[in-house]
Amino acid sequence: MQAQPTMGPPAAKPRKPGPGWRYRTGVAVRALAAILGGYALSGAWAAALALTLPTVRVEAALTATMTALAIYPCAAMWCFGARTAQRAVTGLAIAGVVPAAILLLKGAA
Repeated sequence: MQAQPTMGPPAAKPRKPGPGWRYRTGVAVRALAAILGGYALSGAWAAALALTLPTVRVEAALTATMTALAIYPCAAMWCFGARTAQRAVTGLAIAGVVPAAILLLKGAA
């Protein structure tokens, strides 16, 4: 005599493991670096350029602000284009050294 197959719930499919905590932490660090670090970097460049451009103060501030508006998305793209989150943060820090030095030398910081 053969055993009759029973009709029960279907067998559960094995779940694929999702992204781990390291991946999620890396994305969170990149997002924070892009948002906060990019904003700080573009603000530092805007201030440094506004102090150093050899034009009228209004024109220097306007030119520096427009330049900073181009720096911010580039910094955000850098954060997500770098190999690791550590490289993204390091790259932003290195890019911020020059405007920080300019601001310190000009006495504006």
